[in-house]
Amino acid sequence: MHTSYQPLKPATNKLLKKRWDGAAQDMHRKRVSAAKPVVDTKSPATYTHLQYKMKKMQLEEERHAVIDRDNRHLLEKMSAIMRTRGRVDNWNDYQPKSLNKAKRTRELIRVTLENQKILARIQAKQPQYSAKKWEEEWMETKKFMKSVRKYSDDWYQLQEAERRSRRESKRASRATSRREDTRATTAVEESDEEEDEPEKSKPATPAKTEATEPAKPATPVKPATPAKPETPAKPATPAKPETPKKAATPEKPTTPAKPSSPTIPEAAKE
Repeated sequence: MHTSYQPLKPATNKLLKKRWDGAAQDMHRKRVSAAKPVVDTKSPATYTHLQYKMKKMQLEEERHAVIDRDNRHLLEKMSAIMRTRGRVDNWNDYQPKSLNKAKRTRELIRVTLENQKILARIQAKQPQYSAKKWEEEWMETKKFMKSVRKYSDDWYQLQEAERRSRRESKRASRATSRREDTRATTAVEESDEEEDEPEKSKPATPAKTEATEPAKPATPVKPATPAKPETPAKPATPAKPETPKKAATPEKPTTPAKPSSPTIPEAAKE
């Protein structure tokens, strides 16, 4: 088998060359498998004092110890109250005392009297502007505005009422149309149900076989009636010649009216 081995470099003994190349390849494979990475990709080291946080645990234990101690004291107090029927020892018999109470009361009375005097002066003062005159001027202005303006005072309220009435009428018409539609649909459904009920109640008629049915004789076909000969059309009657119109007779001259005889007064006759 060593004779078929072809080394890359020339060698005098192919058998030894094959063994040397195999040993070199095995050594290379071992080195590759045992090679260490240049970049460290391992997870960082974990430290116990950072993982468990002993200081926080100590503070939690101290807080729980304080809570337990307070609860124990509170429980002892509650049990003492239950045994002794709840005696209270926190009465405060201290009476409030003030060194300048009289001065403060005098100052308060003085301020109150001054305020009352100011109020009396304000109420006794006659107003500079007349509210009655303002009201009269405003009424006159309203008259002018009413004579000039196009719409009345309650025009906006009337428009709102009209819009509201339109909305209500539309809603009512929609409601009535919906009711009519529902009634029509219910009527149609009831009529369909009434039509279906007699059909269901009728017994099913047996199907007639073709063998039992007797063959009906064929009805003889009537012979076609001969078409009537067309009647010859009557010749058109010749039109009558138009009669010549008579010449218009000349109008007679109007006779002039006779002059009326002058009236003679009765005094002249006498």
